[in-house]
Amino acid sequence: MSTSHHDLRAQLETLTTEAYRPELADVDRLPTLDIARLMNGEDAGVAGAVAEQVPAIAAAVDAVAERMARGGRLIYAGAGTAGRLGVLDASECPPTFNTDPARVVGLIAGGPGAMVTSVEGAEDSRELAESDLAALALTAEDTVVGVSASGRTPYAVGAVAYARARGALTVGLACNRGSALAAAAEHGIEVVVGPEFLTGSTRLKAGTAQKLVLNMLSTITMIRLGKTYGNLMVDVRASNEKLRARSRRIVAQATGADDDVVERALTATDGEVKHAILVILADVDGPTATRLLTETDGHLRAALARARE
Repeated sequence: MSTSHHDLRAQLETLTTEAYRPELADVDRLPTLDIARLMNGEDAGVAGAVAEQVPAIAAAVDAVAERMARGGRLIYAGAGTAGRLGVLDASECPPTFNTDPARVVGLIAGGPGAMVTSVEGAEDSRELAESDLAALALTAEDTVVGVSASGRTPYAVGAVAYARARGALTVGLACNRGSALAAAAEHGIEVVVGPEFLTGSTRLKAGTAQKLVLNMLSTITMIRLGKTYGNLMVDVRASNEKLRARSRRIVAQATGADDDVVERALTATDGEVKHAILVILADVDGPTATRLLTETDGHLRAALARARE
């Protein structure tokens, strides 16, 4: 049964993210510089709101990484801005961490077209979330992260409920306390940023908060999976000239080797940064570097330790 218009309005009026701020009622009459300063001041509190949820974020990361290490996938599900942010985070993992595009997936209510055009009614459908996830053939090793500023979006809540019923790990990321989304998930993360500068425009502070949390979820998970060496992106995929230059710089930063040594190592390893670092630091050849990294599931520190045994 669909929620009546009156019930939905009453529900929205209880949400912090939808609250009206009378002190900003004349904001359109202010000089541009003042409006910009006000918005900037609003944004300054977002990181503090995220900080309160860091323990919950860390617990979620450990659970996600454990499953991904066994071959599971990280799947984001959301509508509108929340869905777009999930798709963005997922699409940035292959070039940053050399992940298979199928390992981190962003689902947006209404499908890919909803990235650029609002798809009316899509966010209100739990069934749509269920069919989108059914198409991915979920397993218990997968993680589904529902993302919704309000924490009530049926698409996000439905995705989490469907995933949890199938034994997948579930995370609910919302920007209101006591949200249905966090309650439905095994790991609830509620980043309360307060009422928006433009009433109900959750692409602002709520969107910024979601971006920060998604950055942490994917980046720290990839650190746990051995996709980095220190704070270097050693699994970067060199698909253009800028990234090829970055590859050379990363190998040099990790090893302290001269340019010609770096070039030889990258040539010997077909441009693979992690392998090239191992060739230089462990003084092994390309095939040996490949074998060591295969044996240690791609963890460079572990491969170095094994080479020195």
